[in-house]
Amino acid sequence: MNKKILQTLEFDKVKQMLSEHIVTKLGEEHIQNLTPVNNFEKIEEDLLETSDAFNILRLRGGIPIPVLENIKPHMKRIEIGAMLNGVELAQVGRVLRTVTELQNFFDDLKEAEIELERLYEWNEKMIALPDIAKAIRLSIDEDGHVTDEASSELKGIRQSIRRSEQGIREQLDSILRGNNSKYLSDTIVTMRNDRYVIPVKSEYRGQFGGVVHDQSASGQTVFVEPRQVVELNNKLRQHQIAERKEIERILAVLSNELAPFRQEILQNAFVLGKLDFINSKASFGKRIKGIVPALSHEKHVDLKQARHPLIDEKKVVPNDIVIGEEYQAIVITGPNTGGKTITLKTLGLLQLMGQSGLPIPAHEDSVIGVFSEVYADIGDEQSIEQNLSTFSSHMTNIVDILKHLDKDSLVLFDELGAGTDPQEGAALAISILDQVGSVGAFVMATTHYPELKVYGYNRTGTINASMEFDVDTLSPTYHLLIGIPGRSNAFDISKRLGLSQEIIEQSKQIIDGESQDLNEMISDLENQRKMTETEYLEMRHYLDDSEQLHHDLKEAYEIFFEEREREMNKAKAKANEIIEEAEKKAEDLIQDIRQMQLRSSSSSHVKEHELIDVKTQLSGLKHDESHLAKNKVLKKAKEKKTFKPGDDVLVETFGQRGTLIKKVSNKEWQVQLGILKMNVSEDSMTLLAPEKEPTTRMTSVTSDSGGSRQTVKTQLDLRGKRYEEAIAEVDQYIDAALLAGYPQVTIVHGRGTGAIKNGVQDYLKSNRRVKKYEYAPSNQGGDGATIVSF
Repeated sequence: MNKKILQTLEFDKVKQMLSEHIVTKLGEEHIQNLTPVNNFEKIEEDLLETSDAFNILRLRGGIPIPVLENIKPHMKRIEIGAMLNGVELAQVGRVLRTVTELQNFFDDLKEAEIELERLYEWNEKMIALPDIAKAIRLSIDEDGHVTDEASSELKGIRQSIRRSEQGIREQLDSILRGNNSKYLSDTIVTMRNDRYVIPVKSEYRGQFGGVVHDQSASGQTVFVEPRQVVELNNKLRQHQIAERKEIERILAVLSNELAPFRQEILQNAFVLGKLDFINSKASFGKRIKGIVPALSHEKHVDLKQARHPLIDEKKVVPNDIVIGEEYQAIVITGPNTGGKTITLKTLGLLQLMGQSGLPIPAHEDSVIGVFSEVYADIGDEQSIEQNLSTFSSHMTNIVDILKHLDKDSLVLFDELGAGTDPQEGAALAISILDQVGSVGAFVMATTHYPELKVYGYNRTGTINASMEFDVDTLSPTYHLLIGIPGRSNAFDISKRLGLSQEIIEQSKQIIDGESQDLNEMISDLENQRKMTETEYLEMRHYLDDSEQLHHDLKEAYEIFFEEREREMNKAKAKANEIIEEAEKKAEDLIQDIRQMQLRSSSSSHVKEHELIDVKTQLSGLKHDESHLAKNKVLKKAKEKKTFKPGDDVLVETFGQRGTLIKKVSNKEWQVQLGILKMNVSEDSMTLLAPEKEPTTRMTSVTSDSGGSRQTVKTQLDLRGKRYEEAIAEVDQYIDAALLAGYPQVTIVHGRGTGAIKNGVQDYLKSNRRVKKYEYAPSNQGGDGATIVSF
């Protein structure tokens, strides 16, 4: 990217704002070298890094990088075999510790499943050197001072130094507190030439012997090392020399340990500087309320509510700037101080920032293109040294731009063709725009010439635009209106300022009719735009309400299905519990049946009433459906059931198939269940498809001598009979007794298990021809026999 555009659009001021968020020296180098590029993949990578930094800033408050110095000169000294001092080693150690801290930081981000596009790759490029970092940390403190733990010898030397200093101070303190204090200028102990001395009045300099090291400016005080401490000072000096040699040895050892890892340390420093630079981009973006723009391969620019980053956010007016998709050229017309130049600079500077991988001050979903070059001819670039006029200065710049531009360039012209005769200037402006269009470059130009308004309508790929002006307040609003050319507001402004209507009307008659028609057309366009904008805002309001309603419905829909899923799971769990309980009971019943089979094989057959009892228990395992009684769907289904005599039904109570004989009441039918006739409620029956009736074996009741009344006995003995056989005989016997005209008979069933007795009484109860029945008197068998009356 050419350097002139960086100066024209003040890109360095953006870099200066960015540098305020840098904390490392190598990060500052990245900013110094920052320039826009035109490689699509490189820009995409830089913007992904910026997006990652935004995510970390939002989730973790930024990348935790401390203040770090530039250690490249230190590594250069290591390369030539020089020894680093304590401060330099401390700076290297700080870099190595930061590498470990950042690796742990990024590991935590991975564990939290925070997705990053690029920064994990930069983290992997850092190489931890824990052993060297630990050695430096134990030997050198943050200020570069060599610690006592650096070596046992150094620790011993420093202990000797402290003892020597203590002995010297004790000797000198005794002089200060004794009778000799009258010879002193002051009762203090001080240092001269790295030796402990006391201030003595000049006339008493020989009083203490020893060595005079210095005197005051006035000459009235001399600094004397008393003879009592000369030897002690000598020993202290020897210890200090030994300390210095040991420190030099320790620094040399640590420096030599760094030498094999010089490249790794330099790489770590570079990556830390890069991460600091990336982190600063996010902090800068937060400051300007910026976003990471999308990139367009087709060079479509769509900046939503774009703001100039160097203007106070409270003062700048955001604008939508669109170029590249529907049109390649925008011609902005309108009065001065309306914001045309700022709009040009906003487009150019935001494009440079985006192509540098920086966030831009705009709204989400903003898109930038990737241009090979950005050229600009903006402002009054008159050169006094070259003695060029304003027109000549602009034209010189434009000639250079036309010489170098290509189809991938973006060109910004401010007041194109200004500074000369209006008619010639307008013609030049149109020709220059045609030349840029023939190359295929993208251009935005500002002008005062009305001829260019017509140009914007007639040229394909070109559109007019203007900066809005509020006639009521006589001030610009700085809003960019794409699609509407600017118009002169001189008449409206003059009228509001009090100029007579007569003068204004006379002025309108003087100007060219076409110009007047053009201004009226522009006025109509502005009115239509305002109406459209009002309708848009109204529709936007309805759309926002609809989106909110859709969001609420979607949430309610999701909640409904989540609740339904929970209830289904509860129901399934409950059903599983019921099934498990039923399976357990069924197992018990199967076990009982097996025992009956074993018993039947060993002695007698399983009795019918026992099987019916087991079937009843199995039917009882069904889930209770009483809670469905109020179900309207089931009610309607049951209402559709129409029974008629002869229908086959399933009696749900016993789980057996039967045939309807007749209806005995409103909701009750007499049902033939095998040899049994029972009254069953309609609610307990289900219609079945008819099946072929099985042939039944008819048995007649006869006597020894024929069918007379005297052959039918008045007593029936059922003892020893099976249940099914006994009930069949009772049915036949009752019919025969009725035919014989007996008013009363006796049925002997015995006591036993009570199954036959209960079966007989159930049968008698359901037989409408039986008037009454009761147990026999105790002298005639008691409850072992039943007397039946007809």
